[in-house]
Amino acid sequence: MVFKRRNILQNLALAGIAAVVAACAGGGQQTASNGTADCPRPATMDQMFCDRDGDLVADPPEDPSEFVNPDTLVFAYTPVEDPAVYEGVWAEFVEHLSEVTGRNIEFFAVDSNAAQYEALRAGRLHVAGVNTGGVPFAVNLAGFVPFAMMAGEDGSFGYEMEIITHTDSDIQEISDLEGRQLAFTSPTSNSGFLAPSALLEGEFGLKADEDFQAAFSGAHDNSILGVQNQDYEAASIANSVLTRMCERGAADCDQIRTVYQSETFPTTAYGHVHNLDPELAERVREAFFTFDWTGTGLEEEFGQQGESQFIEITYQERWEIIRNIQEI
Repeated sequence: MVFKRRNILQNLALAGIAAVVAACAGGGQQTASNGTADCPRPATMDQMFCDRDGDLVADPPEDPSEFVNPDTLVFAYTPVEDPAVYEGVWAEFVEHLSEVTGRNIEFFAVDSNAAQYEALRAGRLHVAGVNTGGVPFAVNLAGFVPFAMMAGEDGSFGYEMEIITHTDSDIQEISDLEGRQLAFTSPTSNSGFLAPSALLEGEFGLKADEDFQAAFSGAHDNSILGVQNQDYEAASIANSVLTRMCERGAADCDQIRTVYQSETFPTTAYGHVHNLDPELAERVREAFFTFDWTGTGLEEEFGQQGESQFIEITYQERWEIIRNIQEI
């Protein structure tokens, strides 16, 4: 496959948008909307949460009576592809999570990003893997506290946004998208909407539904298969999803050509709700960092991308580039 690799934020700077990033990135601290100073939070965070330590994620409640300590923990993986496939992929981890926490674990197969955020906010979901672009929404609107991410043996991690087309297409570079059709996945997806939107408008002056026809497929696998079957002329997707689908025969990479590849982004973040009992939350973290991938569904599914462990992360550091893109 032929591609061009560039740094999105550098390109946006060339387009004169760096000032917007500098002015908006991160969201500064502010006091609660009721005027009190005992519940500071970022400007982007919902009023039901506080962030007294300034790490950009919701603090646990100060009143222990507000802690959530269920007999059954509900866990969900991000709704990227077939939920039935991923329930099996996560089977050994779910068993390990149960052993470490001493709780029953229910695998919740969510069918949309919005449903996952709402379940977190409503208290129906306790532990989750949230897609890259959705992490800020889950953090700010649902009290999600990310702490882990998949990585390789050497600690390397991430994926790239790719704009793909069919091998028979005459689309050779991004400028060729003018007057054509581009499929996005969902509005909260980083690689499926936010990053390509910033890139196309910031560097190339291409606006959706003005300079090209935008479509929403609903998921990365839908976009990939749509390009393969020539239902879409082009699509923006996460190449990690493309790799997994091609490896297990769910997609044919010989029918797909990449015309653009971005810099590397952080991948799915794993975390828990902010009000999970701190002792239970600590055991949840322990389960992620003590899980042995050898011979498991996780190794089979994600090992082909070089991932073999969970590493500790912070939202404040690792999601800075994603917050910048979303501000734009």
